Amino acid sequence: MRQPIFALFDCNNFFVSCERVFRPDLEGKPVVVLSSNDGCAVARSNEAKALGIPMGAPAFKYRQVFKDYGVISFSANFELYGDMSRRITRILTDVTPRIEIYSIDESFLDLSELDIRDYNAWGHMVRQRILREVGIPISLGIAPTKTLAKLGSERAKKIPELEGVLSFIDMPSEDISLYRSQMDLKDVWGIGWRGAPKLRALGLSTAQDVTEMRPQFAQQLMGIRGAQLIAELKGTSCFPLEQIGRLPKSIARTRTFGEDTNQLHVIESAITSFAVQAAYRLRTSGQLARRAGLFATTSRHKPHYRSWTGDISFEVPTADSGLLAETLTTAFAKIFDKRNLYHRAGIWLYDFGPADQLQTDILGAVDIASYERSSSRMRAIDAINKHYGKHTLRYAAEDLAKTWEPVHKLRSPRYVSNWNELPEIRIPHLD
Repeated sequence: MRQPIFALFDCNNFFVSCERVFRPDLEGKPVVVLSSNDGCAVARSNEAKALGIPMGAPAFKYRQVFKDYGVISFSANFELYGDMSRRITRILTDVTPRIEIYSIDESFLDLSELDIRDYNAWGHMVRQRILREVGIPISLGIAPTKTLAKLGSERAKKIPELEGVLSFIDMPSEDISLYRSQMDLKDVWGIGWRGAPKLRALGLSTAQDVTEMRPQFAQQLMGIRGAQLIAELKGTSCFPLEQIGRLPKSIARTRTFGEDTNQLHVIESAITSFAVQAAYRLRTSGQLARRAGLFATTSRHKPHYRSWTGDISFEVPTADSGLLAETLTTAFAKIFDKRNLYHRAGIWLYDFGPADQLQTDILGAVDIASYERSSSRMRAIDAINKHYGKHTLRYAAEDLAKTWEPVHKLRSPRYVSNWNELPEIRIPHLD
């Protein structure tokens, strides 16, 4: 059996890089991408980081910094970012089908079955292909474990001389130790900013310090993951590749409203939209939900903060958008109080089972004919929306109100997914 070899592809400042693909004039300038309702920084260019703008920074607190240093702000354009991510994934699956999509801007590849003689050269070749075909710069780490590959991509991002690629394959152990000693605890995959303070209290500060811990002691501190982390940092793989196709164990849709509201129909519109989105995701995974939940809150930044949650069980597992929407909006109506200004809400689906294995019962609670009609209806709606475009068919309750939708005053055009927002090129007439 061949030794595992992993590559981690990590897009640099991904949301900002997506904006720069269509706005090359932003290169070298401080750029910040803001969250829903243009509230907090969720992505920053290196130039913005150098100005001391932290991740999650509230935009209103840094308004003067933005003005003084000419920081360009964008509302998050997730439709654009998702499309760019899928383009990169298509390239990576062309390299090898053994891929794990870890997040929208990170993917692990298993290279152990590929005939690669020079991993650094191979990494630069793929990196240049992505830059040429998609326009997104990436950092790439290659190693016998996922933890070391993650460490490699982080160092490749920070050390310009590496030009975006760092391979630990066939690297002398003393050189690997040097790179581990340069990695702060909070940047180690599996420790992060949450776990770092506990280890710093013990006098540890780098990935190399963790590597030198006794595995038994690490297990006492962090559980079995602690011992596995040390093994991974030393080059023994403990975390296998989780390939494309893994099924979600829960699905959630939440939003901070564009404006606080005490209107029931506004929140019903939001919950219906959440339920339709989550149900579609559930159907595409080939599963049914046995349980669902919902929550709503007032604003934490205003007096008398309050929150509510509810939980619902279904006798018959379902992925029917209409049934889920009706059940969840009815549940919310029971806790609704017009005296409250609702700021945020969301729903989640969980306790899944396979859609092709509906369990019947001897009491007759499961109506097979009704379930088949529901499934046929959902297949028809999905087929029409796929052919004619999203939201061609939708539930009337989704259009009850739009004021709950997040504010995107600074959003860039959806260049790659909306015909009406395609870039225009104007060529002057030459006589």
